[in-house]
Amino acid sequence: MSKSIDKDGSKFTGVRALVFDLDGTLIDSKLDLALSIDATLKHMGCATLSHETIYGYVGSGAATLVRRALGDSITDAQADEGLAYFLSYYRAHMLDNTVPYTGVIEALERLETHSMAVLTNKPVKFSKALLEGLGLARYFRYVYGGNSFQTKKPDPEGMNVLLRDLAVAPQEAMIVGDSDVDVQTARNAGTWACGVSYGLGLEGLREHPPDLMLDNLADLPGHLNGRRD
Repeated sequence: MSKSIDKDGSKFTGVRALVFDLDGTLIDSKLDLALSIDATLKHMGCATLSHETIYGYVGSGAATLVRRALGDSITDAQADEGLAYFLSYYRAHMLDNTVPYTGVIEALERLETHSMAVLTNKPVKFSKALLEGLGLARYFRYVYGGNSFQTKKPDPEGMNVLLRDLAVAPQEAMIVGDSDVDVQTARNAGTWACGVSYGLGLEGLREHPPDLMLDNLADLPGHLNGRRD
């Protein structure tokens, strides 16, 4: 499938299914994640990090986030302890400050004729709880997380399952995300890739350009109906 940045607003009219990343794409969760890492570092007796540094560690799942924050010198046992504390703290505080990004609800309302799902590297129970708590769960037929499969994004396993679940061909599906991990997942699965500039992975998107780049998710419906409205 030949792909390029959308020029005329008609390239993606065959898209029937949309698969969204969660953190940095649908929801602005970075502060609650950073505060949970802060608490974990204090619990482990480690120096705290700037929130900007922590934001750069988000996207590859909770275990990787915690291990990166704790540093290269930690043992596996320390990593396990830190992860357990992080998950417990985050479970209690994940909705303290987290909100949908501007334009997300508008976009989802206008995209309800499409089949929609979430594929994230965040643990699936947390992902579902966040979507329920923010009133977004009703838009999605399926929600898969970083522990739903043997592999995580950018491995295409989860996306291949969703293609079967949603009964669409790769060229009829688009992954929407904020990082190069999402673009690479789309490439590995043979689907379209849409990037959003407001999330946590803009530098990665510059290095791995998606087929479509948006500053606001509310602009996505127009690209799918060929009118860019």
